[in-house]
Amino acid sequence: PRVVFDAAGRLINAETGIDGGQVMMSSTHTHSAVSAGGEGDKRWGYNVDKPLDAYQQFIARRIADGVRIALNNLQPAQIGWGAGSVPGQVFNRRWIMKKKVVNPFGDLEQVQFNPGVNNPNKKEPAGPVDPELFLISVRTPEGKPVALLANYGLHYVGGVPSGHISADYFAVFADRVQELLQADRQDPLFVAMMTNGTSGNVNNIDFTKPGRPAAPYARMKEVAYEIADEALRVYRRIEHREWAELKAAHSELRLGVRKPSPAQVDRARSVIKRPADVKPGHPLELNFAHRIIQLHKEWPDEIPVMLQAFRVGPVGVAAIPFEVFAEIGLEIKAGSPFQPSFTVELANGCYLYLPTPEQHKLGGYETWLSIGMVEENASVKIVSEILKLFHQLK
Repeated sequence: PRVVFDAAGRLINAETGIDGGQVMMSSTHTHSAVSAGGEGDKRWGYNVDKPLDAYQQFIARRIADGVRIALNNLQPAQIGWGAGSVPGQVFNRRWIMKKKVVNPFGDLEQVQFNPGVNNPNKKEPAGPVDPELFLISVRTPEGKPVALLANYGLHYVGGVPSGHISADYFAVFADRVQELLQADRQDPLFVAMMTNGTSGNVNNIDFTKPGRPAAPYARMKEVAYEIADEALRVYRRIEHREWAELKAAHSELRLGVRKPSPAQVDRARSVIKRPADVKPGHPLELNFAHRIIQLHKEWPDEIPVMLQAFRVGPVGVAAIPFEVFAEIGLEIKAGSPFQPSFTVELANGCYLYLPTPEQHKLGGYETWLSIGMVEENASVKIVSEILKLFHQLK
């Protein structure tokens, strides 16, 4: 949540003098980690006024320590950038169905996420993907790699045994790139990073083909190694230069929170009170009934979200605190005055999914109340604000 990033930003500013608006901090997506949402996993609540628990304080402290270590390791360097493509690992997970399906609120909708391979009701993917892999590389004047930042529009992979903690394919990629660049025994250490591109509606399951069993971590490794191979190919073509103009801009945008109607609140209360032996209309009906009540009671009418834009020479980097749909990232690329551009999602906070207004009309998991929690027009406002920030940097 943003409160953890804000705490890290205050530490960074106090200890280094760097303004928090010039620091972009982002999460990567994993389903095999403990929660940074606070004690009891309060990620669905609005906890901005609650003190950080011990784990949240630990995370903020280590983020700030990472910045201090980087400053201590400053040295003359060159910078470069480049792009490739890994189309075989990204698929839109939202499918338009031939017949509408019911959601946890008792309504019918046109889209189902992760419909399964053998579902005869599925028709076609509901949106695009972005297969671009973008790299920013830093090396010493002698050509020794210092750091590599990658951006790719894939949610997460999974395939982790129960009880394991894993940073998913992002960490496997970073480890593999270090190996391919022969940078794993350096001092100072080489740092590789993979950021989530716009992938709120993207995973690596092809629902047009039969699934295949895989050993734990095998699929994660397959994905990471394919991306790392493409990264190496792109890296070898990157023209590193002595200087690039660096600029940063940020703003805070207030967005409306989607609230349940009185009828939806009444229905949620009746679902919660219903006897346990009554068959639900949807497997997640009770789960979302509790979320509806929490959304109704705890969430404010508006929330402030932090947006950022960076310039690295001719490259534009956007940062958005949502799980952003791929088409939004493509829209930002098309409208950006910087060519190339890319977007880092889950940056400086997490307010769950950011669908487009058109996708809201189709329905599906990512648009459900408490999942797509901000106003249906939020993506339009965010794209406009990001492009405004880009033009400030231009």
